[in-house]
Amino acid sequence: MAMQRTAVNPVTWSADLGFNQGELVSGETRTLYVSGQTAMNADGGPEHQNDMAAQVALSLDNLEAVLAAAGMSLENLVRLNVYTTDVDLLFRHYGVLASRLGAAGVAPATTMLGVTRLAVPGLMVELEATAVS
Repeated sequence: MAMQRTAVNPVTWSADLGFNQGELVSGETRTLYVSGQTAMNADGGPEHQNDMAAQVALSLDNLEAVLAAAGMSLENLVRLNVYTTDVDLLFRHYGVLASRLGAAGVAPATTMLGVTRLAVPGLMVELEATAVS
């Protein structure tokens, strides 16, 4: 039996914002739990100091690289946790994230949390994900 995903939305406002209240996954699946991805370059150095949009984009690139290494893509996301040091600033640049998820045709269950800081000084956003195929 192939994997099937069903959006669970007892209310509809979240779908308008690009995320589902829940994602029911059934059938044979592989599950990938992705550690927090940030705006780090291939050598482990932080990039795009003070540029939220660029940090979101690179964090997504890094998330997609992990997914690809497991034979998956953004289409496989069922859960996305977004950690940020500046919620208001992230909301101003949320279109970077929403457009990439929209292009992939997914609206994973999502939580956004404001945090005091991330592990590496200067980083403003971290994406933690769960994907299934």
